Amino acid sequence: MSSHKTFRIKRFLAKKQKQNRPIPQRIRMKTGNKIRYNSKRRHWRRTKLGLQGLHMI
Repeated sequence: MSSHKTFRIKRFLAKKQKQNRPIPQRIRMKTGNKIRYNSKRRHWRRTKLGLQGLHMI
């Protein structure tokens, strides 16, 4: 990832960073809750975001 990013890419990365967090404890503790963990977590080394073709735009 280059240090000079377009605003579009920066906004995309910011959204992905916000999505990549565990669910709050208060949601886990709710009565009748089935959600145990965030199944859409992403590890920076295992799964890439697919930004290869996006930098050309």
